[in-house]
Amino acid sequence: MNPVTAPTTSPVDAAASAPRPAHAEPTPLADARAQLAEAVALLGYGDGLHQMLATPRRELSVAVPLRMDSGESRLYLGYRVQHNFSRGPAKGGLRYAPNVNLDEVRALAMWMTWKCALLDVPYGGAKGGLAIDPREHSQAELERVTRRYTSEILPIIGPERDIPAPDIGTDERTMAWIMDTYSVNSGYTVPGIVTGKPISLGGSLGRASATSRGVTHIALAALRHAGLEPARSSAAVQGFGKVGADAARFLAEAGVKVTAVSDQYGAVRNDGGLDIEALSDHVKATGSVVGFAGADELDRDAVLTQDVDLLVPAAVEGVLNEGNAGAVKARVIVEGANGPTTPAADAILRERGALVVPDILANAGGVIVSYFEWVQANQAYWWRADEVESRLEERMLNAWRHVLGYAEARDLSLRTAATALAVERVAEAHRLRGLYP
Repeated sequence: MNPVTAPTTSPVDAAASAPRPAHAEPTPLADARAQLAEAVALLGYGDGLHQMLATPRRELSVAVPLRMDSGESRLYLGYRVQHNFSRGPAKGGLRYAPNVNLDEVRALAMWMTWKCALLDVPYGGAKGGLAIDPREHSQAELERVTRRYTSEILPIIGPERDIPAPDIGTDERTMAWIMDTYSVNSGYTVPGIVTGKPISLGGSLGRASATSRGVTHIALAALRHAGLEPARSSAAVQGFGKVGADAARFLAEAGVKVTAVSDQYGAVRNDGGLDIEALSDHVKATGSVVGFAGADELDRDAVLTQDVDLLVPAAVEGVLNEGNAGAVKARVIVEGANGPTTPAADAILRERGALVVPDILANAGGVIVSYFEWVQANQAYWWRADEVESRLEERMLNAWRHVLGYAEARDLSLRTAATALAVERVAEAHRLRGLYP
């Protein structure tokens, strides 16, 4: 490849490639950039191409006013970052959380680029966020703030430009509001503007549980690769939410004994195996795993260091870090969340022989079925649930075999192998398209 060269090093480039001071707190963006820098060095790309891959193609920060039910007004900050669209429209979730910030969204958009490329989905990476706590608002307030946020980012989204999807704090209802707002402004219904919609509005069968199913397919394959029979294995799931709850259910259905789970309020443990169905009913009734009668209470963070074969971190970024990685006992870690393992933790886990399956592979089921939903919307032809699930399994396991083979042939970690494969595909798209003008 002919690298693109830059005459000078920009501040952005310096930030993308410079090592973090040893005392600096880990951040998702620093971790994402460190992973990219490792892949770029392995592939032998030049500084100019590195800068292009490290820098988002487009960013939009918006002020989103909300009229509360009480009549008062509040202002929230929102973001949409399109990291790359060389391989197709940008694609990525929309997150509602009080700590959302631009750097976090930049990191998530970058990981989305690599995820789409790794699974050979014809998208680039994007991500959106609104710094709001949805638990503090009524449904009417959430609808108003979603519609206003959509109106603010309207110029840069569209079924051929950028396609949002649910993430933390958002769901199919949120996607319905975005779809309607976009459609009203277009003058006709545009089902392809979002994925993760309700089935009755053109959503895909299997989309709601797709990320969890993908995590489970990869977890079972990884256990077998590590010489562990799933039916005789145990697991802990950190984050009993949108991804973790269904992952726990699917793992239990496959014979894995799920002994511990956590959420933001606490954790529970039963060494004989949790009744996941009963636990799910308890969470629906109470809003938390805490207080479940079929288990003992456990410190929330202790779920990460349980003596189990498989650990599924399925909540937020950076939960496995330099401070706790040495205490992790699981032989296999499958990342259901985006960026749950810092580079320092990665090094510690690899040193002790743990098999870490990176997020851009393990949790890619959601974007795969989002792609299926987009295709169905464009064709106005809907697939059966078994068709969706069989195609999802095929894509996930093909990607697993490809990454595993690449890693073993070059003595790389699965994360380095997955990132290098993805970066190589994006760089190839840059090379073939060339630079305009």
